[in-house]
Amino acid sequence: MSAHLSYLEALAVGALQGITELFPVSSLGHSVLLPALVGGRWADDLNVSTPESPYLAFVVGLHVATALALMLFFWRDWLRIVTGFVTSIRHRRIATADERLAWMIIIATIPVGVTGLLLEHTFRTVLGRPLPAAVFLALNGVILYGAELLRRRTLAIRPATTPAMAGAGVDAAALGSGDQGTTDLAGDRRLAARSWRDTTLIGTAQVLALLPGISRSGATMAAGLFRGLDHDDAARFSFLLATPVILAAGVLKLPDLFGPLGDGIHGQVLAGSAASFVCAYLAVRFLTRYFQTRTLIPFAVYCTAAGVASFAWLATR
Repeated sequence: MSAHLSYLEALAVGALQGITELFPVSSLGHSVLLPALVGGRWADDLNVSTPESPYLAFVVGLHVATALALMLFFWRDWLRIVTGFVTSIRHRRIATADERLAWMIIIATIPVGVTGLLLEHTFRTVLGRPLPAAVFLALNGVILYGAELLRRRTLAIRPATTPAMAGAGVDAAALGSGDQGTTDLAGDRRLAARSWRDTTLIGTAQVLALLPGISRSGATMAAGLFRGLDHDDAARFSFLLATPVILAAGVLKLPDLFGPLGDGIHGQVLAGSAASFVCAYLAVRFLTRYFQTRTLIPFAVYCTAAGVASFAWLATR
C-alpha cells in the first residue's frame, strides 16, 4: 500500500475514523467495509487483514489524533483526573471524586488492554474481513437496541436514581467542594459515585470493540445504561474511558508508520490525522449535546440496516 495510498484515501479514512470512533457505529468496522464496498483500488490499498499492508497501522495511528481531540475537548476533566491520580498516589488514598474517577478509568482499561495485547492479531487476521465486519455491525445495532429496550423496561419498574455518595465510597465533603455549576464537573462527580462493579462491567465491555463492527462507545454506553446510568453520563464515561485506550493503540502502532511499512505515506498520514482530529472534535462536541436528550435508537437502526445491506451486497459479488 505504501506506494499507492492517495491523499484522497487518507483524508476519507481519517474523517471516517474521527467520526465513527466516537459515534456508536464502530470505526474499525467501517474502515474494513468502506474499501470493500467502494471496490477497485480502494479494496486493494486499504486491507486490514493483509499482513504486509500498513493500512491497519495507518488506521490505528489515526487514533492518536482522535485521542488528542478527546483530550482537548475534555481538558478540564483530564486535568482534574490526572491531579487526582497524583494526589491519590502521594497520599495513598482514594478519598475525593477526582481520585476515585482516576482509578475507575485505570481499572476499566485493564480488561481491554490485556485482551488487546493477547488477541488483537488473531481478531485482525481472522475477523478483519468485510463479511464478518458486516455481521458484527448488524449485531452492534442489536446490542444498542437491546440496551435501550432493557433500560425502558427497568425505568418502567423503578425510576432511575443516582447512587448515594456514601454507598459508593466517596467522601461527601470532598464532593461538595469546588465549582459545581459546570456540567463537566457535575457529570464527573456523578460518575465517581458509581460502584467498582459498574466500573469493571463497563470497562470490560470495551473488549467487544476488538471485533470489527462492534463499537467501543456503543458497547460501553450499552453497559452503562444496563448499570443504570443515563445517556448523558454513559456517553461521558464512554469518552473518558476511550481516551487512554485509543491513545495507547495509536502510540503502539506509530513505530510501524515510521518503519518500512510507512515509507512514502508520511504526508498522507499527516493529512489523515488532521482530518481525524477535526472530525473527532466536532463529533464529540455534537454527541455530548445529543445524548443530553436523545437515545441510541437511531444508531441501532443505522448499524442493523448498514450491516445487513453490506452483507447482502458483498455476499453476492
